[in-house]
Amino acid sequence: MRRVCLIPTIVVLAATLFAQTMALPQQRQKLGGTDPTQRITREVLHELLMLPYYSVFDNLAFRVDGNTVTLYGQVNNPALKSDAESSLKKIEGVEKVVNNIEVLPPSPGDDRIRRAVYRAVYGYGSLSRYSMGAVPSIHFIVKGGHVTLVGVVDNEADKNVADIRAKGVSGVFSVTNQLQVAGGEKK
Repeated sequence: MRRVCLIPTIVVLAATLFAQTMALPQQRQKLGGTDPTQRITREVLHELLMLPYYSVFDNLAFRVDGNTVTLYGQVNNPALKSDAESSLKKIEGVEKVVNNIEVLPPSPGDDRIRRAVYRAVYGYGSLSRYSMGAVPSIHFIVKGGHVTLVGVVDNEADKNVADIRAKGVSGVFSVTNQLQVAGGEKK
């Protein structure tokens, strides 16, 4: 069975999963006992969310295909790429980790744009609520002045406002809006 997971998207669902895992023992057995792919998916998600250098400037995704986990995304810190791989190799049932995470090149210009886009989006009144929590739900990937927004928002209006705010930052060449609307389709 193949599953692809986007970490910012899954953060929104993590509370639901947590509530399910804290349910009655019969439900815990149902969640983790019979489907090894589901258990591995849950443990991979947990391990990736616990990485100490994972931030709003990183995008991590993964796919579980049997006993193989494939990592995708972009990170600023090369240590995050290797930490992600090594933490997943410790999960029972994972035999192979394919690490396709891209390490973004160091760039003072991109660092300035990251900070400015962060302030423009999270500093805006209606979007500031998305900055709360250990792993905020909107992530900003910047490479060569090109910005990609990934994560989850509550509605189409918030998705559009985040896009407009990011496009208004000086030095941004383009914005790709991959934000997903919670409970909706990716547009």
